[in-house]
Order: sequence, then C-alpha cells, then structure tokens
Amino acid sequence: MSLCLPQSKSYLKIIDILYIMENTNMPINSSIVESIIKNTHIFNDVLVSKPQVIKMSLKSNIAII
Repeated sequence: MSLCLPQSKSYLKIIDILYIMENTNMPINSSIVESIIKNTHIFNDVLVSKPQVIKMSLKSNIAII
C-alpha cells in the first residue's frame, strides 16, 4: 500500500477577520490561522499550503485569509 497526496485542491476564503488580535497589539499571521484551522473537525489536520493573511487596506483592521 502506498501513500499519495490528494489529486485536487479546494479553495477556502475567510473574510472579515480582525487583522490585529484582540487584547494584543500583534497582527494575526498564517501560523496562528493554521493552528486554528487544524484544530477544527472539518480539516482533519490536512492543509496543502500555509494560509495567506491579507490586510484589506492600509487603514483597515480587517483581513482576508
């Protein structure tokens, strides 16, 4: 029996996430998002690539992942 990677990828876009984490002055980063996603029952600890965190605009506090 050989192990192989999935043949297809799905795309997930998460919108309206706070760019600066509550009670801190630190921006959210891909490592934090990845750990949250991997702890959900939907993904079963399988991600093909790191999530990308994109700030909506220079003056905005909202991000897209």
